[in-house]
Amino acid sequence: MSYTNPDPDPDRTTGLEPGGGVPPGETPPAESSMPEAGPQETHNPPKGWGKAPLTVILVLCALVAAFFLAYALILMF
Repeated sequence: MSYTNPDPDPDRTTGLEPGGGVPPGETPPAESSMPEAGPQETHNPPKGWGKAPLTVILVLCALVAAFFLAYALILMF
């Protein structure tokens, strides 16, 4: 891997003043990408919900809905 300097060189970059600043009305240079800026990922876990937590949540929602439905029916009669 080669090292890339993230700072622009004022001598080779157009639009920069001698101190490295940007004159009014000029667009600053874009940031360079830093390919060496993080650990190499070797394992990506699968995305999404597992079956067990999703089942537990759905069962709890069904129980709560059934409770409120039964409570509403009791109040009506």
